[in-house]
Amino acid sequence: MPQAAKRPKARGGPQAGASATRLAALRAELDRRGLHGFVVPRADAHLGEYVPAYAQRLAWLTGFTGSAGMAVVLSDKAAIFVDGRYTLQVRDEADGDLYEFCHLIEMSPQSWIESHLGKGKKLGFDPWLQSESQTGRLCAVVETAGGLLVAVDDNPIDAIWPDQPAPPLAPIAAHPLDVAGRPSADKRAELGEDLRNKGVAAAVLTQPDSIAWLLNVRGDDVPHTPLPLSFALLKADGAVDWFVAPEKVTKELLPHLGNGIAPRPPEEFSPALKALGAAGARVSADPDASPSWVFSRLREAGATIVAEADPCQLPKARKNPVELAGARAAHARDGVALTRFLAWLDGEIEAPSEKGLSELEAAERLLAFRRESELYRDLSFTTISGAGPNGAIVHYRVTEASDRRLGPGELFLVDSGAQYRDGTTDVTRTVAIGTPSDEMRDRFTRVLKGHIALAIARFPHGTSGSQLDALARYHLWQAGLDFDHGTGHGVGSYLGVHEGPQRIAKAPQRVALEPGMIVSNEPGYYKTGAYGIRIENLVVVIESRVQPGDEREMLAFETLTLAPIDLRLVEPTLLSPAEVAWLDAYHMRVRAAHTPALNATEAAWLAEATRPLAG
Repeated sequence: MPQAAKRPKARGGPQAGASATRLAALRAELDRRGLHGFVVPRADAHLGEYVPAYAQRLAWLTGFTGSAGMAVVLSDKAAIFVDGRYTLQVRDEADGDLYEFCHLIEMSPQSWIESHLGKGKKLGFDPWLQSESQTGRLCAVVETAGGLLVAVDDNPIDAIWPDQPAPPLAPIAAHPLDVAGRPSADKRAELGEDLRNKGVAAAVLTQPDSIAWLLNVRGDDVPHTPLPLSFALLKADGAVDWFVAPEKVTKELLPHLGNGIAPRPPEEFSPALKALGAAGARVSADPDASPSWVFSRLREAGATIVAEADPCQLPKARKNPVELAGARAAHARDGVALTRFLAWLDGEIEAPSEKGLSELEAAERLLAFRRESELYRDLSFTTISGAGPNGAIVHYRVTEASDRRLGPGELFLVDSGAQYRDGTTDVTRTVAIGTPSDEMRDRFTRVLKGHIALAIARFPHGTSGSQLDALARYHLWQAGLDFDHGTGHGVGSYLGVHEGPQRIAKAPQRVALEPGMIVSNEPGYYKTGAYGIRIENLVVVIESRVQPGDEREMLAFETLTLAPIDLRLVEPTLLSPAEVAWLDAYHMRVRAAHTPALNATEAAWLAEATRPLAG
């Protein structure tokens, strides 16, 4: 699942009328507070991708429902900023008469603010919804524009949102050792020792996935990701003060936590930070991931702030042997479900009903196959089920209003994943509906060549994902083509389907890929108004076998995802012998892994779908 000049105006979706009313109400509230503008990110106090309903302020205000974006509202104008994944979606959902649509690369919020704010104007922001780094950049831009940046005590959108949902209070469950692989006490002791060695008394943890990993717990506070929303202080002795709503902590959970973890109500978080400052403590906090509110409280209390990355992120990304075994098992069962779905889909295409198959029906059928596993817990994100031109919308979300039938001569793109007790999956397949055009086959094969180039890459220790990204794009570039999303994102262990700090993308990346890290391999191509192509497998970084002549220790990728790649879209003459060998070997793995779990009809379909290309 993949992670500017102004676009032409669009009327937006069915909420256009409501958006105008809400925008007017926000401006009135800002005027009442003496503010001339306000920044509206898609964020909650944890600044992650996974935002609960009560914090979906950007969507409520504008109608835009993408997983990343920001609006800036001034007294007389407003703009929405999105990346390449959402340039089409924002036009469909938001009202172009109310908002300018800006591509983040071509027009950043900072540039827009600098051009439009005006001297002497006060721009408000919620310090819970901006990281310390973001706030610093925002402050500099506002000062350059001659304005004043003002932190609000309470969010003005909350004051005008009459039916705002309540914060989630889902019970928290233990994530046991047979799937976690390491006791929480061991993780905490190791990280605590690192803090002691740095002379740091405590680390502020604000990212829910870090806390879930560190404490070996899982929750249900946000859709599709087993996160308990909370804050924590990890101390140098390995103890943790955990600031979490008491309603979430069940009696069954307490024995799992043990003596080193002290649940405390969320309202005690601020006094705890103040106490650290009063003691003159050195406190670690992540300026890129923690709210600026945290830094303000620590500074006001007199603490010495050590600005550094969340200490849980790297060790969480390096999956231990138990987690890797779980990932392989999860991908094996997920691959069976996807293979059965693809076989079923081909049957529906060959013998269509009178109405034909719709995007929603396809997504529901794939979900039904996954649900047959006892270890299935949820989808890992809302399935992207896009036929024809909808497949060109990178993060398309099918609704009853947008649902369309799969038509002959089109491509169908399905990007989906599941949460299993022992692992998280994410896979994309592009399927030909009927006979594909020569252009479709050319583009698909170029995407496949990029996918293979990354899958077979060997690289030395210390290599970052940005240094590998061009491998996935090279064959598209040779035809004057490209794609606007990253090539790969990290994936958690029954946690987030998007996980840092590792990634594969054009943007410079200092974090090196390390053994145990799981990352996606998902190049694509998108022709607006026509079709989309993406081929996505998850891979894990492993030590590469020593080869003759090696002068350095090398790393490689092991492909975890096992599902057929549509051979009807492959142009064999564009593949090298080595690429053909990789595809045949991959399909041999798929057949061997899944055939025993299939019925006779499905097994026969799989045998044909994975037939060797080599003579």
